[in-house]
Amino acid sequence: MLGLKFETATSWVDIAKDNLEQILTDHAFAEQKASANAISIIINYSEETALVKDMTAIALEELEHFKMVHELMTKRGMLLGREQHNDYAKSLQKFFPKTKDRPTALIHRLLVAALIEARSCERFKVFSENMEDQELSKFYKDLMISEANHYTLFLGYARKYMDRKIVDQKWEDLIKFEAEMMKTRGKTARVHG
Repeated sequence: MLGLKFETATSWVDIAKDNLEQILTDHAFAEQKASANAISIIINYSEETALVKDMTAIALEELEHFKMVHELMTKRGMLLGREQHNDYAKSLQKFFPKTKDRPTALIHRLLVAALIEARSCERFKVFSENMEDQELSKFYKDLMISEANHYTLFLGYARKYMDRKIVDQKWEDLIKFEAEMMKTRGKTARVHG
């Protein structure tokens, strides 16, 4: 369904489980960044009414996810740590060359956002299916569904704004790049680490 070219090894789950406070902190900040990205798209493409409506819903939903992660942490006596550098999204954003062409820049942003959501979905699925903690298993299964919906929405908008064949080629190139990048990851307790 997601079309990713690299699958997360279940060994990553053990790292995440052993460093639960770290992964939850990383996840919380990832949700904040996802909300901020949706708001940024609204600011930069305010003339696209349908896009603005859907990005508003995503911004609110991602902020709600942050709240849910934070509440889960405080319930378990954990503190939200400080944001730590994570180069996953930055590496994806650098894949496409900078352009002053607004429609092309939007397509690139939408494709990167779609891939981040797809990878989050895949990681949450692996986490939920290999978690003995039933509360966390259900929590991540529910979030996995939401991430899948965001992935399809971002990809759908990219295909709406540009010729499907061009978008699909850009998507294919991006997911191949991401797969190579992911081969060196999976060693830290981070959603995309």
